[in-house]
Amino acid sequence: MIEATYKKGDRVRHPSRPEWGIGVVSKIEVVTRGESTDLRVWVRFPSIGEKTLLASAAGLEIIDEPNFSSGVHSRPSVTDFDVAKGGGWLGAISKQSADDLMMALPGEATDPFANPRRRLEVTLKLYRFDGTPARLVEWSIAQSGLDDPMSRFNRQELEQLYKRWMFNLDAHLLKLLAELRRERIVVDQVLLTAPPLAVKAVRRQQGLLK
Repeated sequence: MIEATYKKGDRVRHPSRPEWGIGVVSKIEVVTRGESTDLRVWVRFPSIGEKTLLASAAGLEIIDEPNFSSGVHSRPSVTDFDVAKGGGWLGAISKQSADDLMMALPGEATDPFANPRRRLEVTLKLYRFDGTPARLVEWSIAQSGLDDPMSRFNRQELEQLYKRWMFNLDAHLLKLLAELRRERIVVDQVLLTAPPLAVKAVRRQQGLLK
């Protein structure tokens, strides 16, 4: 049996990849394996392009907010700034805006009105971008919205941007842990499924809070 059903045009979120943003279903196909039936779902995410996912494995969440727009909460991509870029002061502003975009953290991690535990879960998952070459490329795709970030940035620029982004992530984590200071059990529970780099970061930041 297919537990989750989707239709073309549905707006969905991948719970394990919040930085992909909210995507739109472009195609659905029924897949039969033995006695089990599943759905293969094509979703176009504004951050990384189109992904093909199995419904049972991805656990996509359908988003039904009436005021939703098809971008990641209207989050622009580096391409948007490049298209708008001109000479002189306008060009300088566009480049600065593109760099600021690369420093940004997902809204689900920073929204002050969201559940603190959920914000912590999203924040810690970001630590899977550990700075290794493969993860650096994955991070730059998610941040820039470009299929090939190397067409816009060289490796040295990406490494520098990543370091600045990581500084922002650590600072955000410190504030979040201070907010959850009296809920140590919540932090420990979330850490059970967190990436190794996230565990190290939490222990380091907890040391600063003592």
